[in-house]
Amino acid sequence: MSRIGRMPIELPAEVEFVKKGNVVTIKGPLGTLEKELHGDMSIESDGKTIVVSRPSDDKLHRSLHGLTRSLVANMVHGVTKGYAKNLELVGVGYRAAKQGDKVVISIGYSHPVNIVPPEGIELEVPAPNKIVVKGIDKEKVGFLAAKIRAVREPEPYKGKGIKYDTERIRRKVGKTGK
Repeated sequence: MSRIGRMPIELPAEVEFVKKGNVVTIKGPLGTLEKELHGDMSIESDGKTIVVSRPSDDKLHRSLHGLTRSLVANMVHGVTKGYAKNLELVGVGYRAAKQGDKVVISIGYSHPVNIVPPEGIELEVPAPNKIVVKGIDKEKVGFLAAKIRAVREPEPYKGKGIKYDTERIRRKVGKTGK
């Protein structure tokens, strides 16, 4: 039995759970999320908890059990608390500025890089060298943060680039003379 899959998901009072077929909709104070999940998994709610169960011990069903439970739990967490990823710009002259809803990044290229967030995602620039990606969908927040980081990944010699705030750059020793 899946250890993650068998744990019930606590449903806060302000969250509403609706299931139609294999489409799960969760409404909360921050917004609404909808996701189509695998049809074999059964998802039931008694109003206070959500329980995910599998029909058999087939390899496919075992692998989908924990995944389905994690996806639903992430949706519940997203509509109640939301998700945020913090990015830092490291390097001389590397900075970000917010213009309307988009963020303009000067990161050492000959042109500024414009980042336009998709619907449901919010970008904040609390300092010229920090960017915060916020939203209720964990997948979209992580994807946009990874796209921003990919504009200039941190390099191992000086550590310059865009990195997550929790990320440690493994430094390499440069060339030495005779």
